[in-house]
Amino acid sequence: MTGYPTLPLAADLYNDLEPSPKASWRDLVPGLMVAVLATMAAAFVADHYSAPLTLMALLIGLALNFLGADPRMGPGLGFASKTLLRWGIVLVGARITMGQIVGLGPMTLLAVMVILLVTLGSGVLIARALGLGSAFGTLAGGAVAICGASAAMALATTLGEKRANQAQLALVLVVISAASASAMFLYPTLAHQLGLSDRQAGFMLGASIHDVAQALGAGYSYSDGAGQIAAIVKLTRVALLAPVLALVAAFFRPEDGKKTGITLPWFVVGFFVFAGINSLGVIPAVASRGAQDVATACLACAVAATGIRAPMSSLLETGVKPILVIVTASLVALALSLAGAILLL
Repeated sequence: MTGYPTLPLAADLYNDLEPSPKASWRDLVPGLMVAVLATMAAAFVADHYSAPLTLMALLIGLALNFLGADPRMGPGLGFASKTLLRWGIVLVGARITMGQIVGLGPMTLLAVMVILLVTLGSGVLIARALGLGSAFGTLAGGAVAICGASAAMALATTLGEKRANQAQLALVLVVISAASASAMFLYPTLAHQLGLSDRQAGFMLGASIHDVAQALGAGYSYSDGAGQIAAIVKLTRVALLAPVLALVAAFFRPEDGKKTGITLPWFVVGFFVFAGINSLGVIPAVASRGAQDVATACLACAVAATGIRAPMSSLLETGVKPILVIVTASLVALALSLAGAILLL
């Protein structure tokens, strides 16, 4: 085992990934620089054309996919797609306070939890029915149920590459980003057609749209009041990412039946810690906003690196079945969110 790390990779919860050779910081530079430049290009496009940052990062990463075959890029791209991702997930906790969640009220909070679990379960059932397996259903259904691309990356990291490979993750990221962008424009129109109040529309949009930015954009395009409700509901879904990861960790046991000493990935614990500290109000607002910006940058860089590393030949061979899982889970989330908005609010 000489030349390999003595401790398991943090994201490799079940030790089912091949160990990566140790790399010096010089080895990281080529791939990491490419990932950072791709992220900066995506940020420029997103800022100037009001496009989703995650989607732009993924598309630019896929456009640079040919660079993934260069062995010099491997260490840096691996660092960006794994280590930066984990720290981004940790910092997402700075968006959450327990007060925001409690302020929803017990019935609304229960509805959010039920919608999340049923959506996730529907993804698993549909994937199994189509022969894609429970792991892919968890990846796709969880991405729809929680927070889009960020949840997909976190779930893939927890599942491990033997259960959710790079091709599957790249496909989920593409479809989930497109679905979220479409929902941002279509769902507010549906809410207007149904004559929903600001509170009802905010709940529906926050409980059904995939990514945080698109959920907030849809809410505030409806009204300021709807935007505030959508933000709280959506961030409550984000806060449930850590418990869902814990459930996934408990459900997908090691294939060899051996127990590891890790009960939760460290980035899940970090998520909880940041959310708890932020709830105490001791973090200055400027620091909280800075943490959110860093989290966004880390996640976008991880998405770009994933696009560069994705095996395109496998991605192109997947067919329409994986897309059906995401689309069906999205429709389930929309129907349940709309029912909850009408019946509870």
